[in-house]
Amino acid sequence: MTESIYLTALIVGLLGGVHCLGMCGGVVGALTFNLKPEVQLSWWRMLPYQVSYNLGRISSYVLIGALFGFLGSSLVSLATFLPLQQTLQVVAGVFMVVLGLYLGGWWNGLVVIEKSGQGIWKRLAPLTQKMMPIRTIGQAWLYGMVWGWLPCGLVYSMLIMALSAGGALEGGLVMLAFGLGTLPNLLLMGTFVFFFTRLARNNLVRKVAGGLVMVMGFGQLYLAYSVQVA
Repeated sequence: MTESIYLTALIVGLLGGVHCLGMCGGVVGALTFNLKPEVQLSWWRMLPYQVSYNLGRISSYVLIGALFGFLGSSLVSLATFLPLQQTLQVVAGVFMVVLGLYLGGWWNGLVVIEKSGQGIWKRLAPLTQKMMPIRTIGQAWLYGMVWGWLPCGLVYSMLIMALSAGGALEGGLVMLAFGLGTLPNLLLMGTFVFFFTRLARNNLVRKVAGGLVMVMGFGQLYLAYSVQVA
């Protein structure tokens, strides 16, 4: 079960890249075009900045994932009945199904949850303006740390999975796996911004990704049910 949850998080990160590309396209474009002209013209000189942005973003994911994992394990340890762990797994599975509907463009109910993070983001967003323009690798990493708090239904769905992971370490690893899954899409987009933005808006790509995430969500629900029956 432990290994499967990490693999699921990784795959969701890869498939959810179509959402990341659409939502973070403006951010990635701004980060790319605010680098020095000589850096923009060289893929090899730009790559360390792109890696640093994304490592900062993933660092934030891991931190909050560990917090959610700790919270989930604390709730389970305080509970006097076994089904709470299964309940958390069921909630994680339901969120994945909802996420699949969201990615496929069939239902936007996840937007309501996404808006819940706007308050935090409004307080953090001004920090990004103070960091521009990015001139060092360290600045890029710090910018990425703030970027990681951008309200995102995809991230919130994975945090529900981290909540059911079993502990702080497990929750952090779930978000690490998810973050690594999103990495290829966003790294490539930093170099090929316009091409990947068009790809993210392709209706067929979104529906295929959404459908596959829904299948994994139903798989999580089945695993929770099978554990409860056993």
